[in-house]
Amino acid sequence: MKALLYPVDPLISPLPITTKTRVFSNPQIRIPIKRVGNRCCIAIKAVLDSELRHQEPDIKNPALSTSYRNSEFPKPNQTVFDAQTKVCTGPTQTKPLNEEQALKVLDTILRSAKGELKDEEPVSKAQLGAFFTAMTIRANAFPEPTQWSEGERHAMDHYWPQLIRVLPKDVIFIADPEDSIMGIGSSIGPKFVGNSTTEMRLVGALREVLAGGHLGYEEVQGVLKDILPLKVEEMGLSSVSESLLSAFMIGQRMNRETDRELKAYCLAFDDELGPAPVADVNSLTHYGEPYDGNTRYFRSTLFVAAVRSCYGESCLLHGVDWMPPKGGITEEQMLMFMGANTHLTPSQAKMLLEDDEVGFAYVSQREARPSLYSLIGLREHIKKRPPLATAEKVQQIVRARGKEAIVAGFYHGGYEEPLLMLMRRRGVHAGLVVKGEEGALSMTTRLRSANASKGLPVNYCSGFRSVNLAPACAVDGVSRESFNIEVNASDYGFASTDTPRTDRSVARNIELGLAALRGEKGPAYDRIILNAGMVDHLLGSDGAQDISAAFDRAREAIDSGKALRRLLNYIKISNKVIS
Repeated sequence: MKALLYPVDPLISPLPITTKTRVFSNPQIRIPIKRVGNRCCIAIKAVLDSELRHQEPDIKNPALSTSYRNSEFPKPNQTVFDAQTKVCTGPTQTKPLNEEQALKVLDTILRSAKGELKDEEPVSKAQLGAFFTAMTIRANAFPEPTQWSEGERHAMDHYWPQLIRVLPKDVIFIADPEDSIMGIGSSIGPKFVGNSTTEMRLVGALREVLAGGHLGYEEVQGVLKDILPLKVEEMGLSSVSESLLSAFMIGQRMNRETDRELKAYCLAFDDELGPAPVADVNSLTHYGEPYDGNTRYFRSTLFVAAVRSCYGESCLLHGVDWMPPKGGITEEQMLMFMGANTHLTPSQAKMLLEDDEVGFAYVSQREARPSLYSLIGLREHIKKRPPLATAEKVQQIVRARGKEAIVAGFYHGGYEEPLLMLMRRRGVHAGLVVKGEEGALSMTTRLRSANASKGLPVNYCSGFRSVNLAPACAVDGVSRESFNIEVNASDYGFASTDTPRTDRSVARNIELGLAALRGEKGPAYDRIILNAGMVDHLLGSDGAQDISAAFDRAREAIDSGKALRRLLNYIKISNKVIS
């Protein structure tokens, strides 16, 4: 698949315009075409190209986000996977299994270990690590309502004497590290030190995690740097036990990471490829969308970045092609579908940020943090989001000569403050967390329902921004003021509309975004304006102190055709840029 660009100037004519939808040779993208008299200005034409299709053999249907999953990743066992959904979570969210469920799970694990499992995927090492970590932490540290149920205890009493004979030692260690849970009198757990020198520090750290404890900053970073990147060696064996690694990651999330643990994850691989390049721009916003994407609603950030770049607010997006657990639509999928180069290095992204005709860029985790990217397959088998799901959103892959800001999305209450803490640790001038739809960054124009769920509402924002104070009042060289707000779009003149559904359709998300950048008024257009202007205002961007003025310049960027031209330029120039 390749995008062929046919920009025709002027993109927006002062003559009367009518809008019509035309289907191009890729039937999955429908793009509004503006007619000026008898002339049709075609802004973008997407076609399937056999050369690029050969380069991306895994993508059978590039219009759907599910197609971007690496086909070489083994699938998890569904029976154990379903159990992980219930037990691999926090001290108040965990749902203990009943006896029937627990018997089924343990029987599946036993038959898989014996090689007797038929018509099902085998239980992976990562699944074993995650499941037994959950059981151990629940037994050792969780409150009574989420500790083992009576049914789980009965099932384990029945199966553990059989399991201990067939499970590998690292899994037995995870399940009973101090021989205090199973009541069978085994010395395997207490004596286990790992199967290699690489695993020794990991096992020592795990003993603390499995007891419900926490680790220091240096300890977490030491473990991560010892074991990553995760490499598959001869005969499909990993460079480190996937059971131990998955236990470490889900265990720290279940124990609810401390600030120092999150900082360790966030900063561990900053210099993996050397110092971050510095872009010669006055302002740079780093966008931290959840890496696992959107599965239901329009994802607007790529188009917001094109808008904000028109008036000097450079934007750096980062993410992946596909990420569990949601496996939803990502910026990388959209850019790939439109034919942009999604293999840019940080240095190449710096060049696009500095380009007067572009002003924004996207960098894949694959190119910037290969060690973390090596974990995607394992993360699918963990089922729940590990600490990295929070930390990876707060990155500075490229730095700026001028001011920097970070914006990140969140869903679960309680993570807004840790995200802001990481942003402050980064030393940026402004930081913003947004509870957008699906936990992403997109604020909605829809009014809050009277039946909305408890907790922080959609469109809740919290953050900090730099202020002009005396140097003596500054902290880390930056004086900041904090704020929080629930954004009600109707207060700013936006009509209440339902968010457009995309339902994993990459093509539909692109269609909505391009139509909006062509000036087609509607829900997608309003959301792009709302998110561009509100972010400018909340971050304290130059010229955005007046919220109405912030919205007006975002509208002008679209209605003038500048934002669309920037996106088209990005697609074209990203394929030509060289370091």
